[in-house]
Amino acid sequence: MDLDAITDELYGLPPGDFTAMRNARAQAARAAGDRELAEQIRRLRRPTLAAWAGNLLVRRQPEEAERLLRLGEALRQAHRDLDGGQLKELSARQHELAFALSRHADQLTAEAGHRIGEDARREVQDTLHAVLADPEAADRWARGRLARPLGAPVGFPAPSGGRPGPRPASRRPAGGAAEAADPEAAPTRRREQEERLQRARQQAADAERELRDRQDELAVAEEELSRAEGERHQVEERAAELSRQLKDAERGKRRNRETARAARDRARQAERDLREARRRAEDTAAHARDLAGRTRHGV
Repeated sequence: MDLDAITDELYGLPPGDFTAMRNARAQAARAAGDRELAEQIRRLRRPTLAAWAGNLLVRRQPEEAERLLRLGEALRQAHRDLDGGQLKELSARQHELAFALSRHADQLTAEAGHRIGEDARREVQDTLHAVLADPEAADRWARGRLARPLGAPVGFPAPSGGRPGPRPASRRPAGGAAEAADPEAAPTRRREQEERLQRARQQAADAERELRDRQDELAVAEEELSRAEGERHQVEERAAELSRQLKDAERGKRRNRETARAARDRARQAERDLREARRRAEDTAAHARDLAGRTRHGV
């Protein structure tokens, strides 16, 4: 058994089927003697509906998913270059593609019998936004194995059609005349904007990592709880079986006691019958002797 193949299988399942199949795969690994693999499988977290919808997009719409990944690369490059014209064009494409993928997510989950609600739709949008903004998020989504939706980062245009980032070729700060007089003002301002953008991205990445750490800790706690509940269930089943065995033993004991009592009663009756038979035999023998004596004496 291979962890990568099992993980890929599990995260393609609807959330309602995930836990039973995960536990079955872990049990099979344990039965095969691979306790480490079994433990790794048990640590896998059940996906939320939004995460599962995001996974379906990657698995069922690979061409559209690849378009989104390429668009994210282009958008991030345009942000680094502070290319206002390119950002405007890419933002329009971003809106169109994200809307199409969100619609596909609705269709795919409905076809699978698990239509998602408004909150989950927003989380799918946040995931697509994160994919566009963050290469690490894009890599995680492209695997199709999300357990939780990805958080939308700070300082990046939303896929719902927000305005693009700074456009240094046309925007002017307060005191535009002074900037025009100072040709170094615009490059300085662009650098400051880029630094602020980089700080915002770093803060968003730090927050995302912190969230993942907390989610991982929660996953471990949930798995420990799941194992404890499984062990408790086994103990309860064993206790119920022992209780049944004890009741059967008590019933057998009562039957044996009744059988022994009946046997004792029969033995006592047989003993009484024997004494009576012995008494009759003795009486009969005495009578016979008496008759024999009278016969000899001619009585």
